[in-house]
Amino acid sequence: PGPGNTPFDGHPALQLDNGKLELTILLQGSTFANLVLSGDPDRLSPLWNPIRMARELGQSPKFTSGLGHFVCVDGFGPVSAEENAAGLPGHGEAHLRMFEVKSFGREGKTQTLSLTTTLPITQERFTRTVRMAQGENVVYINSRLESLLGFDRPIEWAEHATIGAPFLEPGVTVVDMPARRAQTRPYEPNEPGLPHRLPPGKDFTWPNAPTLSGGTVNLRSAPVETNSVDHTACLLDASRPFAFVTALNPRKRLLLGYVFRTSEYPWEQNWEYYPPTGKLARGLEFSSQPYDVPRREVVTLGSLFGAPLYRWLPAKSAIETSFLFFFKKSSDASLMVI
Repeated sequence: PGPGNTPFDGHPALQLDNGKLELTILLQGSTFANLVLSGDPDRLSPLWNPIRMARELGQSPKFTSGLGHFVCVDGFGPVSAEENAAGLPGHGEAHLRMFEVKSFGREGKTQTLSLTTTLPITQERFTRTVRMAQGENVVYINSRLESLLGFDRPIEWAEHATIGAPFLEPGVTVVDMPARRAQTRPYEPNEPGLPHRLPPGKDFTWPNAPTLSGGTVNLRSAPVETNSVDHTACLLDASRPFAFVTALNPRKRLLLGYVFRTSEYPWEQNWEYYPPTGKLARGLEFSSQPYDVPRREVVTLGSLFGAPLYRWLPAKSAIETSFLFFFKKSSDASLMVI
């Protein structure tokens, strides 16, 4: 049988189940919208779900492509005035496009689902292939971006993986990664939105960031008192062929993790959205650049901490990335100690 057709909040979606994990994939954007342990009576997903959060706050839920784990390609963050006039959306086209099933099959204990779409403005074709082996707590992802044009160009690519409450608990859930050099995102004073804990444009050594009050704060966990938003760029250890980012909730004994190549994703963006409502979100965004900014700014800056900020997509050619993520119940008592 093929993947289950299971709508997610009324939107077309497919579901894969390997006996350990149930993964819900939206046809819009090939977004990973929900991830739960098979047989979990609480059906607790670590992924951010702003639709559910709005409903819990008594607000009218509004569907958005920015939930769970979505891909930002080709583009990450806002666009230039000229790109906006040409119809290019923020975060690239892929997260808004409807995907079609290219193939689905089973070989032995492994099921493979391939989804594809065309990006009409950037003239690219994007294909996402998902593999799950029976009885594993792991999902394997391969992505392919093909240029339909006859010239080389710089591209932006980010995997916008985002965790949310209740998996993300203030003072409980901790995030780890092999990063050292980091920087707080530059911002203008008195900008609208939640207040900041961190000053703009300051270098630091992960995870101890400077605060506006003159002290330091360990960014691994969310603060107990929540009312802030911050964004930090973390350069991953380039001496490692593979990097990781994990989120552990020791109270619930649940662990989510991503593993990827540092050559493909040299940066991890730590986006922290901690409103006083308790509906927290935190980005574990592994990417080709340190911040979500227009392409022109990325190319002009060129590098940060000596690391590249974009990738090249050759003419009439394709580039690929691979990563995996896992979600499991932790039985290791040592993980209870932070």
